[in-house]
Amino acid sequence: MRRLNYKHLQYFHTVAQCGSIQGAAERLRVTPQTISGQIKLLEDDIGDALFVREGRHLVLTEAGTLARDYCDDIFRLGDELQDNLKQGLATRPQTLRVGIVDALPKSIAHQLLAPLLSTHGPMRLICREEQMSTLLGELAVHRLDLVLADSPIPVGINIRCVSQPLGASALGCFATESLMSQFPGPFPLCLQGAPLLIPTDTSSSLRTNLLNWVSRQGIEPTIAGEFDDSALLKAFGSEGHGFFFAPEVITQEVCQRYRVVQAGTISELEQTFYAISAERKVMHSAVRTLTDPRQTPEIFNKKGSQ
Repeated sequence: MRRLNYKHLQYFHTVAQCGSIQGAAERLRVTPQTISGQIKLLEDDIGDALFVREGRHLVLTEAGTLARDYCDDIFRLGDELQDNLKQGLATRPQTLRVGIVDALPKSIAHQLLAPLLSTHGPMRLICREEQMSTLLGELAVHRLDLVLADSPIPVGINIRCVSQPLGASALGCFATESLMSQFPGPFPLCLQGAPLLIPTDTSSSLRTNLLNWVSRQGIEPTIAGEFDDSALLKAFGSEGHGFFFAPEVITQEVCQRYRVVQAGTISELEQTFYAISAERKVMHSAVRTLTDPRQTPEIFNKKGSQ
């Protein structure tokens, strides 16, 4: 198969943006016949139609949509290459693309990544927040350098990636003082009949462990809310809508930011945090630093309640 022609891709991408060959021709200042010919060559190369006509407009086929998505990345990288070469190789910033599982506390993600920005020279950090399955797909095709998660790679996911545990923390239980006054008593008995805010089934492996722990205590709370996003869950907790749980290493920040107090600690439940990276010949230097098994990130070397 012949290597794809960059100019063919440019003409195709412009038509996809404009919705017509005439519009693309005016933007690129070439004749419509030139663009039609180039797109025909591209379709011959890939063996599939890229557009279908609907009225006066061209609409992308399934193959065309896939090709457009790849073109977005190709031209973004091309622009980035030009910018970096203009700046000079010695001063160009590295780009670190990180996926953050939406259930991972944002402050932990920040504390894991912040030291890399100060120790690896000029760096541009690009973060995406999504569910684990989506991020692993992006990692597998090297659109991400790293995924930060609150669980290892799920069983049955057939991609060549490695989960590196970064550290673990016991769970703290938090609530507003007003809510705690309505459910007095020692922890965890105070949770009897109390409203709980927990992660959804899809957002975190923590949910199952929490519900099993509650059952073992013989407690019957009320599930008042379920959330994909950990920050949104805490925001509801800050308004007194329920007791919620967070890693104890960030106790001080949780209490200050969300105006809550710690009701207790679940020492038997630990939440472990992982860096997931794809197997590749050349690993990003920042990823190599973070996943070095000889080092423990500073956040896990100190107690959150200090």
